[in-house]
Amino acid sequence: MSLFITGTDTGVGKTHIASRLLGLLRASGMRCAGMKPICCGDRRDAERLLAAGSDGLTIDDVNPVWLKTPAAPIVGSLMEKAPVDVEQILVAFQTLQCGVEHVIVEGTGGWLVPIRPGYFVSDLAVAMKLPVLVVAQNRLGCLNHAALTVRSVAAYQLRCVGLVLNSTEITSDVAALTNADILKRILNVPLLAGLGENLTELPLDWRLMLDSTREH
Repeated sequence: MSLFITGTDTGVGKTHIASRLLGLLRASGMRCAGMKPICCGDRRDAERLLAAGSDGLTIDDVNPVWLKTPAAPIVGSLMEKAPVDVEQILVAFQTLQCGVEHVIVEGTGGWLVPIRPGYFVSDLAVAMKLPVLVVAQNRLGCLNHAALTVRSVAAYQLRCVGLVLNSTEITSDVAALTNADILKRILNVPLLAGLGENLTELPLDWRLMLDSTREH
């Protein structure tokens, strides 16, 4: 089983969800690996994925393309005169798939972040032929961003297997309090709760979501 995790924006909690998922899979006895195809700026996201569930791998296995510029891949690529080699990424992904049961791929930024002219994060997910899990931050603006992302995944003819509503704090904000209910009404994908640090095993809705990816 492999899964592509994208976000409605940067900083919405993709790495947290991916690393928690890897850790819980690993705790259940599964062989798994995280992958961050492109890092921009530092490699902290890839380092977290490596630590969470990638025994025997190196940081370069998990993160084959590292651009030092803390901006979108297309910006780093142009500034560093280092075109992103998509084929290198796909070969690294296939290598990971051959060695483990589960590969959790975390995209860079949001779904339509440009990697190079005419090629976006979404195109990388298509090339990998993966079902997509969308992560959104539970805050004002979430409804619009989530709906746009989920619809775009479908437009790329990929299956969105769920939407994670990620919360970082308890709030009385009316948007945060109502987002989950409204998302259930307007989107035809499973709505999943975030993976808190107190969990010792995957919740049932997450296990059902992962089971559905095997049918992909």
